[in-house]
Amino acid sequence: MTDFRSIQVTKGIKTLEIVNPTSYPLIGMGAQGAVFKLSEDRCVKIYTNPLQAKMEMEALNAGKSLPFFPRLYEYGENYNVIDYFNAPTLKEYLRNCTHMPESIARKLLHILGEMKKAKFTMVDAPLRHIFVLKNEDLKLIDHVNAFKRIHPVPLKLLRDLNMMLLKESFLSWVKKLEPETYEMWQRYFNENKMDYRNIPVDPGGDGEGVKVDSAISQTLIGAGHQGAVYRVSENRCVKIYPKPQHCKQEKDVLLSHQKLSFIPKVYETGENYVVMEYLSGPDLNTFLKKQTTLPPVVTQLLLKILTSQKQSGFKQIDAPLRHVFVTKSGFKMVDHVYSYSRIQNRPLELFQNLHERGFLDAFLEQVKVLDPATHAEWTKTPIPLTDEEAQLEIINIEGKAEPNHKKGREHKKGYDRKKGRDRNKDRDRKKGKDNGKDRNHKKGQDRDQDHRGKKDDDKKNRKQNKEHGNENDRKKGSGKRK
Repeated sequence: MTDFRSIQVTKGIKTLEIVNPTSYPLIGMGAQGAVFKLSEDRCVKIYTNPLQAKMEMEALNAGKSLPFFPRLYEYGENYNVIDYFNAPTLKEYLRNCTHMPESIARKLLHILGEMKKAKFTMVDAPLRHIFVLKNEDLKLIDHVNAFKRIHPVPLKLLRDLNMMLLKESFLSWVKKLEPETYEMWQRYFNENKMDYRNIPVDPGGDGEGVKVDSAISQTLIGAGHQGAVYRVSENRCVKIYPKPQHCKQEKDVLLSHQKLSFIPKVYETGENYVVMEYLSGPDLNTFLKKQTTLPPVVTQLLLKILTSQKQSGFKQIDAPLRHVFVTKSGFKMVDHVYSYSRIQNRPLELFQNLHERGFLDAFLEQVKVLDPATHAEWTKTPIPLTDEEAQLEIINIEGKAEPNHKKGREHKKGYDRKKGRDRNKDRDRKKGKDNGKDRNHKKGQDRDQDHRGKKDDDKKNRKQNKEHGNENDRKKGSGKRK
């Protein structure tokens, strides 16, 4: 079997890029690297950044006496070989629970206490990083930030439990089993309570989502290119934008179309935030992953959204699957930042999404039956199935490159996102320019030669004329003397 060291893991624009010439299966990947199964009891985590590999190696060594830490078998510049756990995560284990089991609550408190004693600064773990083995034996993975981030209170753990409606049940056990810990947590929350209007959200790098502070106690439910969304109550969430311009653009759309059935209800707005209804239900992409055929009702509701957009004066006609939520009151759609600032007459991203799910042909056939005119309009030219092709149809009203979401160009190899230009085109232009320089230089040389030749001829002619003139003058002078 090929050595796992031949596996390459690098950061891509949206996800990790993996080259795996081995037969070791990929079993997971996250922000720092990818994990491959080596045997029934071992796996290897390969990192994009050697520094993070070293950070986790040091944390694993520091916690090697802790029974809930995975064992470190081998490490290298960009990898760590550790225990493989063939078991459900705690999130999966608690999925059908209506209250927190006392046994799990006790073990979680024990883990947090032992991490604190071991001087870890991040005394926390999301549910997906905790595995439940036999006899509810818990194992904790992913310790890259164990000594980097400061979480004296398990913010990620409580956030996940809150999403599963188990937070209050867990806290009741904490209050009963460790009242001092409970009081400490409450003091922390009171001292660090923050008005959601002032939650810091910073722009991401080129092609990346916004950056948020992981120490914020509010529940983060989503982060994209224009903003981050936090859940602030049972039925409300707030979207916070790093750029006020994006906030204004989306706010204008939402407030102008509150009567449309697919627009979320807005409760409050500010310069950099919008408080709107929390949509309880899966997004349409998740919903369709469980379908073997495209339900006609999905096509009907999507067509209703797209038709309403056109009738209501939207410039961008689209409904990406990840932006459409299946709720009790029908389909709701989020992310309307560019609805007025892009001209797009066909739902290009929806076409691509349905193509990826294998439902595009079925969708178009159903649309043909429901609305032949729309079907004819959509299919009179070939449907673009790549970002590069789709970008050719999108027109930005403001005439700027940035609002086009950097779609298409960024995925082209050689595109320099930092400088906002295509290096391939630069090379071509430079090459053409250089060739032009060569041609011009050559032409210049020819011109110089012609000029020098002409100059020499002129000089020769002037000399001859001068001599001829002198000779005439002498003849005139001699005539006068005579």
